[in-house]
Amino acid sequence: MTQPYDLITMGRIGVDIYPLQTGVPLAEVETFGKFLGGSATNVAVAAARLGRRTAVISRTGRDPFGDYLHRALADFRVDDRWVTAVDGLPTPVTFCEIFPPDDFPLYFYRLPKAPDLEIRAGDLDLAAVAAARVFWMTGTGLCAEPSRTATLTALRARSAAAGSEEARGAGAGAGSAATASATAGSEGAGAAGPGVTVFDLDWRPMFWKDPDEARPHYAEALRHATVAVGNLDECEIATGVREPQACAEALLTAGVRLAVVKQGPKGVLALRANGERAEVPPLAVDVVNGLGAGDAFGGALCHGLLAGWDLERTTRYANAAGAIVASRLACSSAMPTDAEVAALLADG
Repeated sequence: MTQPYDLITMGRIGVDIYPLQTGVPLAEVETFGKFLGGSATNVAVAAARLGRRTAVISRTGRDPFGDYLHRALADFRVDDRWVTAVDGLPTPVTFCEIFPPDDFPLYFYRLPKAPDLEIRAGDLDLAAVAAARVFWMTGTGLCAEPSRTATLTALRARSAAAGSEEARGAGAGAGSAATASATAGSEGAGAAGPGVTVFDLDWRPMFWKDPDEARPHYAEALRHATVAVGNLDECEIATGVREPQACAEALLTAGVRLAVVKQGPKGVLALRANGERAEVPPLAVDVVNGLGAGDAFGGALCHGLLAGWDLERTTRYANAAGAIVASRLACSSAMPTDAEVAALLADG
């Protein structure tokens, strides 16, 4: 049997066309760089940079930009076997403006429809999805069909696998290693195992008609996830509340066992269903481009879960990874190594 992936992500992929000049409006930018992009894909890259075996489920256009993305994934050692082409739809591109320290407008070109929203349930390798030690999906994947049904199908496969694992563990005896393993995986903060499913709330208002359209689909996904990650805007969409502690508690009530609330300049709050809590302040860096910091955080969070670190260590590590990317221009190619994260934590 093939060894399960440490991490499979599912969602956006595209080409980031980022200015090589900062503090300049897009209309005046003269030089650009081309990078692999898309939130779910960047998370896979971030975890791969930290030594994890990762793959991404997504779709591109059948065009030169699609070819570029496959080459970039290979360069980053991310398995691209489930990144397939869609006839008649162009590979998405995304532009941004860079106004440090906190203004980074994004311009998505995903018309007439992004290929990554054409992921179909029947094309999923559900055995691999169910077996992955961590599975990461995003709110954007819920915004349109057939991606919505495919995403929920993947989540249900994860839930079924987790239920089977817990049943086998319970059958082996309450004090057995199997039971302990299932419990750790279900809490989402011990060593990752079957059932660790991360919902990146990933609220992008331009992909939805209004927030009310998104909320029932978010609620359904939360019932299958064990970890939820989002900033305050995203948590408010998912829960209807905005205060960080209330957001975390509402996410736990919705079904997850670990809620991670990113608070921008106030740092990160992480809360587990068993009451374990970590609140980590931001790290001081000279911000160049804040885009991609959240994806670095996500990949590093998965790395900590896979390593079985405690919640405080995992959150601090992920926070540092995000800070490093915020201090760099690019996203995917800026993802840090373990040594770079360790160095920043040592200096901090």
